[in-house]
Amino acid sequence: MENNVRPADMRRINTQELAEAFIADQVEKVRAQVGDKKVLLALSGGVDSSVVAALLIKAVGKQLVCVHVNHGLMRKGESEQVIEVFKNQLDANLIYVDATDRFLDLLAGVDEPERKRKIIGGEFIKVFDEEARKLEGITFLAQGTIYPDILESDGVKAHHNVGGLPEDMHFELVEPVKLLFKDEVRVVGKALGLPDSMVERQPFPGPGLGVRCLGAITRDRLAALRESDAILREEFAKADLADKVWQFFTVVPDFRSTGVRNGKRAFDWPVIIRAVNTVDAMTATVPQLPWAVLETVTSRILAEVPGVCRVLYDLTPKPIGTIEWE
Repeated sequence: MENNVRPADMRRINTQELAEAFIADQVEKVRAQVGDKKVLLALSGGVDSSVVAALLIKAVGKQLVCVHVNHGLMRKGESEQVIEVFKNQLDANLIYVDATDRFLDLLAGVDEPERKRKIIGGEFIKVFDEEARKLEGITFLAQGTIYPDILESDGVKAHHNVGGLPEDMHFELVEPVKLLFKDEVRVVGKALGLPDSMVERQPFPGPGLGVRCLGAITRDRLAALRESDAILREEFAKADLADKVWQFFTVVPDFRSTGVRNGKRAFDWPVIIRAVNTVDAMTATVPQLPWAVLETVTSRILAEVPGVCRVLYDLTPKPIGTIEWE
């Protein structure tokens, strides 16, 4: 892939001044690349795609068409929040596509992590291609690729934002933040005037809950994953931990564990809590969470989430373990 190596002399963007210089440079480059054509953007609502959206709105305005695809692998209430923030509050040119059944049917029985990522990423491209055919003048596909995506695609794992475009794809890529690390993207987002709730939003992988519902995805385990994740986020917010832990989520593996519920044997899934702190997502440490918070989260998950009989906390730093399980 061309121009995917960060220059050795590129300064780390950690100030408002450096961010504004980067924005001015990228606005000029995007305008030169796009001209009077339209750009299609996958808008997940995460910090990467949100910053790209803000940059492109600044550069080409209404030439940007944002598409939010609900692949059935979003966190609880997330698609609704994306619509509220971007369509209702930011007045973005937003198209909403509910492709839940389409994605889950394709993923049925697929248990190999890289195959899952490729299927999800490939189907995203197809959805955008279909949406582009409904519109006139779409020439470019914008993506929220950042530098760790590129680095980790070289021998670690596939990222939906990197490579894999089919030969008959008629889009040219626009990737204005592809040489930035996550902390730099946040600085740029703040310089663009995006709200803190958006800029500091929890990182979320392109394949969504698909890489946290381990092995072959089933709808019942996916539901358990979505509910347990929502409980974790609620309790972290109550304990004032949401701004102190860089990323936190739950994982539901594709095996069961023996338990006892109401005096009877249970054979249900475990839920694994994952929480990490990092600056650039290349290395990560595991925080020592308050025991009372872990107890509350555990109690709520066991009481409120059907099909779960055990809760665990993952203590593995990066490296050796990656932040995500798959």
